[in-house]
Amino acid sequence: MPILKLLFGILGIAGIIYTVLCGWLWWAQRRLIYFPSPAMETTPADLGLAYTDVWIPVEATGGQIHGWWMPEESGNGLTILYFHGNAGNVSSNLDKARQLRALGASVLAIDYRGYGLSSGPFPNEQSLYEDALAAWQFLQTEQGVASQQLVIYGHSLGGAIGIDLASRVPHLAGLVVEGSFTSMAAMAALSRYNRWFPVRWLLTQQFDSVSKAQHLKVPVFFIHGLADASVPAFMSEELHQAARGQASIWLVPNADHNDLTDWTGEEFGQRLQAFLQDQVLVNH
Repeated sequence: MPILKLLFGILGIAGIIYTVLCGWLWWAQRRLIYFPSPAMETTPADLGLAYTDVWIPVEATGGQIHGWWMPEESGNGLTILYFHGNAGNVSSNLDKARQLRALGASVLAIDYRGYGLSSGPFPNEQSLYEDALAAWQFLQTEQGVASQQLVIYGHSLGGAIGIDLASRVPHLAGLVVEGSFTSMAAMAALSRYNRWFPVRWLLTQQFDSVSKAQHLKVPVFFIHGLADASVPAFMSEELHQAARGQASIWLVPNADHNDLTDWTGEEFGQRLQAFLQDQVLVNH
């Protein structure tokens, strides 16, 4: 009997520890997903781009987001709203904004609340969706951009944000999703935590892009590196299949999560120009 009591005691302590660890994982998951930085590394001026700092109020829950508006007065008449990934801030993703600006479109690149110069609090899924909607409303009211003139470009986590916004904005011109995932649950299933904890049941951050992709009514271009070690390329294939309709996909050999344009060179701009010309501008 003493042995049984000892065994039950050990099991009880182990159960308490396991429950505490599950609680910690539930509480800390946002810190394991979002890695914002307040330090601005550069500005568009350093890349020779004319720009304006913009401060966009988030009317839904308060606060404001910071962004860079890079206008193109003599281009194709399109505007690209750029959403970066889960780490850094708009300045550490500026080179992609530069490449998009080179397509002949005006570009608005924003930082979500909790990132860069934007106000707090620390981000969560709902606040990111609110920030994206605020950016779109700014383009409508302050820059006179109609939905038919707007192309959304999202990288990684920004792709999930872009899919959500595109599912809510009617008559959008187009959507480009680079290196993004099907859902946070699917990503959690690939994590090391999933071996020991019921991660799927602990998630509060869902980002269920694959379900939303089924309802997209907009031309979509999915891009993914086949050597992506952060988000597997098969997830873009699943998003592409879910999107149906006017959806196309480009899988890039050798490219990882953040170096895709290093492998594609000029083909990156050529492919995007072809997408804009064939799917967007033809209806513009």
